[in-house]
Amino acid sequence: MADTDRFVVDPRDERRHTPGGEQLWNESWYFDFVSADATLGGYVRIGLSPNLGVTWYWACLVGIGRPLVTVIEHAAPLPPSGSLELRHDGLWADHTCEEPLDRWSLGLEAFAVSLDDPADTYRGAFGDRVPLGFDLEWETDGSPFAYPAVLTRYEIPCRVHGEVLVGDERIDFDGVGQRDHSWGVRDWWATGWCWTAFQLDDGSKWHAVTTKPEQQGFGYAQQRDGKPLDVFVGFTVDEELDAEGIPTAAALHLDDTDVVFEPTGWAPVLLVADDGRTARFPRGMGHFTDADGAAGVGWIEFNQPQPSV
Repeated sequence: MADTDRFVVDPRDERRHTPGGEQLWNESWYFDFVSADATLGGYVRIGLSPNLGVTWYWACLVGIGRPLVTVIEHAAPLPPSGSLELRHDGLWADHTCEEPLDRWSLGLEAFAVSLDDPADTYRGAFGDRVPLGFDLEWETDGSPFAYPAVLTRYEIPCRVHGEVLVGDERIDFDGVGQRDHSWGVRDWWATGWCWTAFQLDDGSKWHAVTTKPEQQGFGYAQQRDGKPLDVFVGFTVDEELDAEGIPTAAALHLDDTDVVFEPTGWAPVLLVADDGRTARFPRGMGHFTDADGAAGVGWIEFNQPQPSV
């Protein structure tokens, strides 16, 4: 077990940070949520690229028996200084730190696209236009975890509750989720990775990330059998891919714990650099089960830089 004092998050880091001078300097906040049975969930990412003058904004709703409903906007303006409120054509969103390291609220009103095949986001296919709205809160349910060394990022397991609106549906939501915040240079097209965060019914909360294909990873386990935060430096993943590179299953090896992931919904994004490089970014929710039979739900993502043509 590592010295957990090194992984404490400074509450001041909830705010926006002064950008570096690098072109690909980026600051992002992720908010994901999933129901207890993994039949409904979604996520939001707001990513600021101040030296490019744009915001990337992704929001989605996925579920068993549902089409993917997704907002993917890569040309939104930057929010006003000190704010995370975004206004763009067919899109309003705000992300508010109500209590540092304890509670955030998120509001969204947007026109999204409904797709029967999530891989259509890679093909540029057009779907039906659907109203999508979130009125959700993320309340911390565990220990905020700051990344080690010089990595400027932190992760927080949460309870999530509120309301989701899609089309003419109004859905009361109560489930679990994760939020994270990072700032620094991010070149999506240089390095592949796998990230995951999930909660099991034995009370444990997990997060891990690894580079790919090198598989150099680390992560944490929280509140397993009443134990304190456990930080580990071994995480590898073996995924099975369909023809579009979207995983159909994955075997996670988190230090000495093996976990199987079974997806129930995917929300991929195609990323195109100014120089023409591309990366595929499948992000999905589903069921997680460890070798002892503890089961739970969460999210997983894979960044997949594509070979140059």
